[in-house]
Amino acid sequence: MYGTYETIDGRPAVRFERRYPHPVERVWRAVTEPAELEHWFPTSVEVDLRPDGPMTFTFREHEMPPMQGRVTELEPPRRFCFLWGDEELRLELDPEPDGCRLRFTHLISTREQAARDAAGWHVCLDRLAQRLAGGAGDAPGSEPTGEWEEHYEAYQRRGVPAGAPVPGGG
Repeated sequence: MYGTYETIDGRPAVRFERRYPHPVERVWRAVTEPAELEHWFPTSVEVDLRPDGPMTFTFREHEMPPMQGRVTELEPPRRFCFLWGDEELRLELDPEPDGCRLRFTHLISTREQAARDAAGWHVCLDRLAQRLAGGAGDAPGSEPTGEWEEHYEAYQRRGVPAGAPVPGGG
């Protein structure tokens, strides 16, 4: 269930595809409602869930100022795209006979951050699966260092570009 490194619209990106044994509506709530995002997304999120709605992302574990963003596309319950600072995240849901498929794409600023960010999203999407299965998930911003490091090394072995600094010095 590893993500891939791609170029989309001339920009570097990491892309994941995950299948969940839950209806689209359940996964939609998990990826759009701040109280649900709190369990798997790497920041707390405030969102005015409408096209062009403002968003604020607050990092709890790192000494970083909040980031601003905005909703760029919203087609409930199928498509949620937004700016996360200067980068774009795209979450697309498709129903399947036994649940739904999530396509998660992060258009990143530099190719060197691909392995770092892919490892982070890998951990986050695993937490999303845990949350959907009824688990509480870990506290946001508390990703297990060893787990992230294992994924980071695996992405590098797979040839995903690396070299960007790691926030928090990890």
